[in-house]
Amino acid sequence: MSETLSTIRNFMEKEGIPGRDGYDLKTSQKGFADGANWRIEIAGVERASTMEAMIAEARKRQVVVHRAIATVGGSSYCDMAELKDIAQMARDEEIEVVMTVGHRKAWDTGSKEISNSEGAMQGFRLRGSDNISYHIADIMRNIEAGFRGFLVYDEGVLFLLNKMRQEGLLPQETIFKFSVFGGYCSAAGGKVIESMGVNSMNPISDVSLPILSSIRQAVDIPLDVYIIIVDEFGGMYRLYEAPEIARVASPVYFKIEPGTSEADIYKPWVSEEFHANLIREKVKMASVIQEIMARHAPDLKTSLKGAEDLVLPVKR
Repeated sequence: MSETLSTIRNFMEKEGIPGRDGYDLKTSQKGFADGANWRIEIAGVERASTMEAMIAEARKRQVVVHRAIATVGGSSYCDMAELKDIAQMARDEEIEVVMTVGHRKAWDTGSKEISNSEGAMQGFRLRGSDNISYHIADIMRNIEAGFRGFLVYDEGVLFLLNKMRQEGLLPQETIFKFSVFGGYCSAAGGKVIESMGVNSMNPISDVSLPILSSIRQAVDIPLDVYIIIVDEFGGMYRLYEAPEIARVASPVYFKIEPGTSEADIYKPWVSEEFHANLIREKVKMASVIQEIMARHAPDLKTSLKGAEDLVLPVKR
């Protein structure tokens, strides 16, 4: 190794960031508060009817859904009554919910550069102070409906939200999950957003086991790792890697999000029946993950339903 690389890597190690990816695939010594290594996260609870379908299918298949990512198409397409219904069902079933809110960059009248390949590389952050205020206003609307978990992908918004949580403008128990649209895929990036107050991190969908291992060495927050992802993100289906992912990256949420593209499947005018059928398929995939983990990694633990550290919606 050159002297330059050695100096850089030693400095990285001093800052708590592995100087190399984790090629030795060390077993993680970290876990959830209950000692578990893995949990199930299902994305795409778009409507109250979708939540009903997911809960019914999970009961039928004896699947524990620990966390749901809801209203991926945007919570501002739901009225307050429907938001409250989703929150109440999740609380009753002891499922943590992370809401995806509007206003978002793609809705901004001046954001059309993201419609071309080069413009998309500029990132998914919000444009200007007005849009940030709209975005946070929708978070507060969801808090009124009872939710306490939110997806973030903009470091500026995360900075403000964490300050609001610290100063009591948001409930202290509110949690933030950093989205895959933030584009993080390294230990250094993970350490930055963890230091900003995020509660879990969704790395990009194609990170290798050594990269996941290096991120785990640098951060303590759960990693939300895709086992299956929409075709436009690569269409990976990492089912048989699940045991190794849990071993090296614990604590992890196994994230389930199949489909053609997020733009296709989460448009609000897609039928409720479509969403209900798709969520049933996602629960079926979760049951297969449970089977594979039981067969190939019985020593790795999953959480029981309603684990104490899950942040559930509150009663309204």
